Amino acid sequence: MMCSMHERASEAAALLAELEALGSPERVAGMARYGIRSTAALGVPGPVLRAIAKRIGRDHDLALALWETGVLEARALGCLVDDPAQVSRRQMQRWAGQFDSWAICDCACGTLFDRTPFAVEKARAWSRARGEYVKRAGFVLMAALAVHDRRAPDELFLEFLSIVEEQAADRRNMVKKGVNWALRQIGKRNAALHPAALQSCRRLRETDDPAARWVAADALRELLNERTVERIRRKSSRSRARTR
Repeated sequence: MMCSMHERASEAAALLAELEALGSPERVAGMARYGIRSTAALGVPGPVLRAIAKRIGRDHDLALALWETGVLEARALGCLVDDPAQVSRRQMQRWAGQFDSWAICDCACGTLFDRTPFAVEKARAWSRARGEYVKRAGFVLMAALAVHDRRAPDELFLEFLSIVEEQAADRRNMVKKGVNWALRQIGKRNAALHPAALQSCRRLRETDDPAARWVAADALRELLNERTVERIRRKSSRSRARTR
């Protein structure tokens, strides 16, 4: 085990050196303009990280070692190569507590955590957390599950909509945008959830809270868009055709 940990630490160090060579101070400055102000960032593009991850394949121990570097891109690479089946509740909680930007929060939740057996549990718990990025993570998980988990029942997302309404008054920017994301993705999931999401929007729009009203207004713009409605209609038609 010690040998394996040492080997993974060495591999992580070599990958970090590779990422440093691929980084760009100009990209770091550009990231900051989009609100990505990690304590340690190199400026490596996402497609480059995904190509490296494809080369590596799944490696849980390497993912843990990459996370320990504290570097944004190394941590993102760790999310991409980790094995969801080996991720524990403790790892999820520890990593979430160390999120320092929306970028690593969304990467972890949308490429790794949403595929673990604990995704629903953490979505429920984190959506009521105090920390800004941990709370955002709860709603990003809801959004990711709405997109990726085809087997999840509508009842789960109706529950998530109730949490969205409950928490939509949080005025912190990263939370507010996460709540909005969850609401939009749930509404786009299928023809049954679309009207339920619209009802949530309309209730939020009638509140006195400016954050909740923003969440509702922004979501309504997408959910009532003709292209969105048509995509949901086509998806519903394909689903009915498969069940015949």
